[in-house]
Amino acid sequence: MTMDWEQFLDPYIQAVGELKIKLRGIRKQFRKQNRHSPIEFVTGRVKSVASIEEKIALRGLSVENLAQDMQDIAGLRVMVQFVDDVDEVLEVLRNRTDMRIVQERDYIKNKKASGYRSYHVIVEYPVDTINGHRLILAEIQIRTLSMNFWATIEHSLNYKYQGDFPEEIKKRLEITAKIAYQLDEEMG
Repeated sequence: MTMDWEQFLDPYIQAVGELKIKLRGIRKQFRKQNRHSPIEFVTGRVKSVASIEEKIALRGLSVENLAQDMQDIAGLRVMVQFVDDVDEVLEVLRNRTDMRIVQERDYIKNKKASGYRSYHVIVEYPVDTINGHRLILAEIQIRTLSMNFWATIEHSLNYKYQGDFPEEIKKRLEITAKIAYQLDEEMG
């Protein structure tokens, strides 16, 4: 089955655009009330076709069930200053009626073996297109600036070593993950 990627990805592009506006709006509302905004900044992207195809091959997914099986085609990242801000952002997301949280994964309390920390929320978000109503799954990652700094470097190294880290690099990544977390604790 040949995939019309542009047609398939259009609702995801729309979802990311709308969600970025809404999340940035939350930040603006806090600031207008002269309150500390738990949201420092928001970024978003739609996974590239190459990246989607790579993940399909890696995980043995079917193109037919892609919209359900790949939950991070639409991805947003909410950066916060303090670890406590993560809970505040979660509270705001849980109380919204324009999206529904379908899954939460806490990699802050339960860090990955690599040292990766972040809080992942999968939301079901309705998008209205000229072809009707579509429910899109989007992943919202909430992390502190130091978690993001660490994850960005780990991601770059992952490409460089294709996931096959030399033992020395693996150890150093674990150490820097601990330091990044200590920094967050101290700043909190």
